[in-house]
Amino acid sequence: MANVTPKTDAIQAYFGNIDFDPEALRAKYLAERDKRIRDDGIDQYIDVGDDFATYAEDPYTPITPRQAIAEHTEMIIIGGGFGGLLMAARAHEVGVTDIRMIETGGDFGGTWYWNRYPGAMCDVESYCYLPLLEELNYIPKHRYSFAPEILEHSRNIARHFNLYDKACLHTSVTDIRWQEGEQHWLVETNRGDRLTADFIAMATGPLSRPKLPGIPGIKDFQGHTFHTSRWDYDYTGGDASGGLVNLRDKRVGIIGTGATAVQCIPHLGEWAKQLYIFQRTPSSIDVRGNRPTDMEWAKSLKPGWQAERMANFTSLVSGLEQPHDLIQDGWTDIYTNLTGSAAAKAEHKLGRKLGGAERAQLLELADHIKMNSVRDRVDAFVSDPRTAEALKPWYRQLCKRPCFHDEYLDTFSRESVQLVDSEGLGVERVTEDAAWVNGQAYPVDVLIFATGFEVGTAYHRRAGYDIAGERNLRLSEHWQDGPRTLHGVVSHGFPNCFYLGFTQGVVTVNVPHALNEQAKHIAYMIGEMKRQGAKTVAASEQGEADYLAEVQAHAHLGARFYAECTPGYYNGEGHPNEERGFFSHMHNMGAMEFFAKLEAWRQAGDSAGIEYLS
Repeated sequence: MANVTPKTDAIQAYFGNIDFDPEALRAKYLAERDKRIRDDGIDQYIDVGDDFATYAEDPYTPITPRQAIAEHTEMIIIGGGFGGLLMAARAHEVGVTDIRMIETGGDFGGTWYWNRYPGAMCDVESYCYLPLLEELNYIPKHRYSFAPEILEHSRNIARHFNLYDKACLHTSVTDIRWQEGEQHWLVETNRGDRLTADFIAMATGPLSRPKLPGIPGIKDFQGHTFHTSRWDYDYTGGDASGGLVNLRDKRVGIIGTGATAVQCIPHLGEWAKQLYIFQRTPSSIDVRGNRPTDMEWAKSLKPGWQAERMANFTSLVSGLEQPHDLIQDGWTDIYTNLTGSAAAKAEHKLGRKLGGAERAQLLELADHIKMNSVRDRVDAFVSDPRTAEALKPWYRQLCKRPCFHDEYLDTFSRESVQLVDSEGLGVERVTEDAAWVNGQAYPVDVLIFATGFEVGTAYHRRAGYDIAGERNLRLSEHWQDGPRTLHGVVSHGFPNCFYLGFTQGVVTVNVPHALNEQAKHIAYMIGEMKRQGAKTVAASEQGEADYLAEVQAHAHLGARFYAECTPGYYNGEGHPNEERGFFSHMHNMGAMEFFAKLEAWRQAGDSAGIEYLS
């Protein structure tokens, strides 16, 4: 690209001269986006029900027959992942210890129960990511923990709080109804249970219900298939560490090149006779740099270290300046150079505030420079020019979740591995023994779907049940235009009912941090209700309306950015205006500011927007 001299002194002060044409690069990004836009958007994916129900079955733990349960308990928590586990931990702090957990899987762990594919690991530093480390006196073995360790940590949390005693595993909720006379909830399940509780907490999470691409002929394939979140080790051999020996004589096709595929493809490439990687949009692949934990460093940690580290990480990835970067990894590098921190550095150099246009230009140029380095990294690892070019991501860094891996790009140097780039169109059809791309058949013995999870569909569809609150009002009716809550955790007309996850809260890179803040907030409301001698807590009608207006007032933030992004689950597959993307209906305040807002609300002590009723 031609040399271009930045036009403002702000850009000049921060970057000096640059050696590419920003306008040409921006045009390239938009052209690549447009190639991938589909009219059906998020509806291009298939629900794993009816004909595809086998893709959601549990391949890891046999279902144990049991008698139906009819029993009252103080709290029912639906979901045994980190959200449910943190809710149980914080409930204990306000005296709620009689807890029944309901979990679809065969054990605790949530997304880490289901995602056992080879190479699975957390992409956020484990010292920040794994919750309750200090409470359990545990230090992760690696800087980025592998899935088996995370699953075992989940189990240890459940043991620590005695949650196995009343856990209903391999159990799905079918209906939840508020009982007006008794002032409690009735929960029915697919195991015939009729359970009642004073409180219910929904912690179903967004990463458990797999989705499949609606590829023509997908039901016609006669070979073996499975979704990465239900990995079939009986077929592949090996375990989460690799060793997929049964694939030595197999032609394998994997559809998807997102965060999951990036981690399992190196293992498939090592063992498959032939591996075809079907790509619609390449991921951004940066350095991972995983390593074993330095136990001498761990011994030096002082009480409160994890909360401090989590706050430091979330502050940095929210664009807030910090005196020190305690993490110093790919995430903090991205955000400190591509967000408000970068603008603040330029302002320090200039001795003045940046104007809005200057600030936007500076951040876009910083993004271009970062993504150029990501694309240059592909050339450093992939020798075939055509393959290397196809693996380069042409979009801004935060249009898709960035990936970090040190073996993924190397995999494309194997003779048995072929990248099948669909130039943004995806697999066009599937026949009995092959996947077709650009008019060419690729014969395979097994098709693996690394196509992610349902995001953007209605809450009751993802959960698998609909909640009936006061006057038999269904949550699907109350939320027909999107979630209506106070602080993302409680709604009007649904007393003693709480939500954890992405329901009008904030999106954070380190999701367990946000879940912990939500659990603390809910526990406070329960504790305050008990202190007042009340029987129910819910959002007032006015409190809910005021918070909804606040969320809507911030809704425009980032709208243009995601509208110009390549399609993906972040922007509703290229249709952000339909409000079905990952960030839809979320509070667009920065995470640390939002957590401070919740803390200030609690400190005020007047429970504004909440109704406590006897």
